Amino acid sequence: MKTISVAHSPDADDIFMYYAIKFGWVSLEDTRFENIALDIETLNEQALQNTYDITAISFALYPRIQKEYALLRTAVSFGEGYGPKLVKPKGKRLRNNFKVALSGTYTTNAMLFKIAYPEARIVYKNFLEIEAAVLSGEVDAGVLIHESILNFDASLEVERELWDIWCMLASKDLPLPLGGMALRRSLPINRAIEYEKALIKAVHVANTHKNMLSKMLLERNLIRVDAPTLERYLGMYANDDSVQMSELQHDAIDVLFALGYKHGFYDACVKSRDFLIPHQYEMLRNS
Repeated sequence: MKTISVAHSPDADDIFMYYAIKFGWVSLEDTRFENIALDIETLNEQALQNTYDITAISFALYPRIQKEYALLRTAVSFGEGYGPKLVKPKGKRLRNNFKVALSGTYTTNAMLFKIAYPEARIVYKNFLEIEAAVLSGEVDAGVLIHESILNFDASLEVERELWDIWCMLASKDLPLPLGGMALRRSLPINRAIEYEKALIKAVHVANTHKNMLSKMLLERNLIRVDAPTLERYLGMYANDDSVQMSELQHDAIDVLFALGYKHGFYDACVKSRDFLIPHQYEMLRNS
């Protein structure tokens, strides 16, 4: 029995997309998937260290790990008219060099924020600590991610949507690439194909049985939100568009990578389709 580590964030959409495997609804005969839940920036940092076999990442990180990881086609989260939010105390006016809390150096929202606000003074915090840092006055503003974008303190207001920054920078009508999955290149290619297929099936099964799986997650206290918030959040980030990446989503990722290269975040400009697991290997092998 081969054990494969699958690392994901503890937010509701990642847990939802993985737990069809955890509950045994999807499996491989000779493989045991072992899940690890960590905040997204820790996952990004661990990906740079080549720690886990399969891991959730911020899309903005991928060009930095392209040599060690292939990009998976499934378990993706994109914004469609929504995304992370820059919040501040109501009525507060932000100066050019305002102090802001971000969820991590390598997150997609951090890269877009840095392009839009080059003079801001940045501190990095666990995403669960950002709202409290704004409320306490430790920082002038903070970028909320995950479920925090739906329910934050009434004394705060949205200064700017990261979606609006993305639309301005992309200059195209494209979804906002936030999070995806990557698989270690050292795994044999035939096994890599099997693992990706299992994950695709898991996300499909989870989405097909959304009501049942949501109820199970809530009953077991595996997520941090209530039922109405979970339903709303999954509708945003774990839906039909999460099962397998579309051509439009690939185009959006490529625009993100091009922006990162243009603004000096990467040494080279890469194309997402060039770093997928080549399924044609399976067809050639069986021909």
